[in-house]
Formats: sequence, C-alpha cells, structure tokens
Amino acid sequence: MPPKSLYIHVPFCERKCAYCAFASAVPKKGERGLYLEALAKEFDIRLRGTRLKLETCYVGGGTPTALSPAQWNSLVATVEKHFDFAPAAEVTVEANPNSLTAEHLKIWRDWRVTRVSIGVQSFDDAELKLMGRLHDADGARRAIAAALSCGFDVGADLIFGLPRQTFRGWGLTLHEAAHRGLSHISLYQLTLEEGTPWASLDEKLLGDGYAAYRWAQWYLPRRGYAQYEVANFAVPGRESRHNANYWREGEYIGAGPAAVSYTAGLRSKNYGSLARYAKSLEEGALPIEESEELTAEKSAREAAVLALRMTEGVFAENFIKRYGEKNYRSVCSAMQKFPRALYEIDNRGIRLTKKGMRVANIIWSEII
Repeated sequence: MPPKSLYIHVPFCERKCAYCAFASAVPKKGERGLYLEALAKEFDIRLRGTRLKLETCYVGGGTPTALSPAQWNSLVATVEKHFDFAPAAEVTVEANPNSLTAEHLKIWRDWRVTRVSIGVQSFDDAELKLMGRLHDADGARRAIAAALSCGFDVGADLIFGLPRQTFRGWGLTLHEAAHRGLSHISLYQLTLEEGTPWASLDEKLLGDGYAAYRWAQWYLPRRGYAQYEVANFAVPGRESRHNANYWREGEYIGAGPAAVSYTAGLRSKNYGSLARYAKSLEEGALPIEESEELTAEKSAREAAVLALRMTEGVFAENFIKRYGEKNYRSVCSAMQKFPRALYEIDNRGIRLTKKGMRVANIIWSEII
C-alpha cells in the first residue's frame, strides 16, 4: 500500500538558536530558490508521474516561515502538482513568531492547512533571549492570536530544563500556554547537543527536568489537555495524526535535505547538505545519503519503542499479527526488568504509566 503521509523539510532559519542541532542554516543568497527547484525535482524523480493521495502532510524545519509568501506559493504549486489529498486530510505547518506574517496565514488558509505549530519555547523574555530566539513573549502571543483568528488548530512547542530555569518560571509558561486557546502543546526537555553553542554547558546549571515534566503531567490534564504521547498533550480529538503515523510505524515520504522516508521496510535519509542534495537531483538521482533495510527483529523492537511513546502503548493482537509471538514475548521480557509502577501489561498489551513516561528513555534503551 503506498504511503499516505508526506513530510517536507525546510532547511532554513533566520538564526541558529543556542541549543539547536537540527538540519538547518541561515540561507545564503539564492539558496531558497535552489531549494524549491530541487524539491520539485525530488518529487519528479521519486514519484515518476504517480499521484499519491495524502491523509497527512507536515511542513517542518528549520523554519518554514523563513520562506517568503511568494516562495510559499511556489511550494504549494509544487505539492499540488504531485499529490492529491483525502477530503479530511490533516496539513500542518511549523512557524516561528518573528517570521509569521498575515500573508503566510492567508496562503495557508486558502490552501489546505488545518494546523499551525508555533515555536514559542517560553513565555519568559529572559529565557527567550538566553536561547537566542528572535521573538519575545508578546510576539508569541500575537502569533498565536493571529493563527487562531484564521480558524486553524494551533499548537505550541515549549522547552523545559533550561539553564537556571526555576520551577515557578516553568509553571508560569505552562499556565499561559494553557490559557491561550491552543489545541495542542508539545514539551521538550533541553538536551545539550554536540556542535551547538550550548554543548559544553555544565549540566548542573540546567533546571530540574524531572520535576518540570511531572508538573506538566499533573497540570495540563486539569486544563483540558490529555497526554497522548511522551512529549505531547492535546484537547481530545485534536491530536496530531501525522505524528501518530510515525509512532504507529506507518509509511511516509520525507522530502528535502536531511528528510527521512520509510517505505516497504526500507528507511532512507536524504543528504543534509543543500548543495549535495541539489547536485544529486540535478544528476537525475534521488538524493539518498544512507538507507537501511530493517530486519524483522529490528522492525519489531523499533515498533515497540515507537508504540510505547504513546499512552495507548503496544496492542498485543496487532503486534503479534505483524511481528510474531516470539518478538512480542521478547518485548514483554525486556519490560519485566523494570518496576511494575512504570508500566502496565495485560491481555490488551503493554503501556507506560505516567511514572514510566518520566523515565521512558531508559526503558526504550533496554528494548532496542
């Protein structure tokens, strides 16, 4: 069955944040145009005239709002040339408050966009400045209000565990997020990534991530947000279908530099360098830097880890039907090394408890 999800990676940012290790860079002259031309070539070569019908599409980055409205019109035309959309397709675009404009919102509203995910990160001006963000708290508020006024489902990304972040400060950011009309809130703990300005920070300076996450698990459900995945909370019915497809090990196409695809048991990753990505396509070849055909056992273990990201967990019947009884028993055996307070296991399957979500990385590493 052909993939029904598409991810498009926009590899540009107006400035790299101090913590960011994502595949993005400040664009040089002409690179935005080069990217759009190469993206169109990738679809030409990858699809070869076949039109897939999408149920979800996600444009992320980087910063998709680093593309001008005119460049967005070009991107939309390219996607429409190559894909059809299911009647109730979910189409999500990421945006940063400093670069989101009324023109962007109009183009998205006139196209197919249903969700806008805004990189808020914090409602504390001092924290935003420390991270190197180009917006302040008022800018985030204006961006959320503008997107809501256009009728989109609006989500926000927030970061906890920042240097010298206080529990009170995190609580205030969560409180404001929960009272801004958002339908989706994603929470990410700061990690010190190699190659970033913060790579050498003393971890002792970081805020208490465990306490911050535990508070979010308690507070957000009391404001109408149900936790459906380790990092994600949503108003019931407003969960991200696109991301759920990843966690349920659905197939998807990834387009753009550094984008990952997963189809027919093969996982591949595009070149991260825009120049190398574009050169490969100019030569008529897919810009694949690396690929891996997953063994049955590895597929099973990865599927278990992905499923355990979600509160619904691993459904035993579905898992056994796809990966076999032996692989299911192997996952069960790995789980039994942990205290029962961290997970639930029954005839329906396996799922992490709230406590288990707080130490999920340790559990996943045992399964993988």
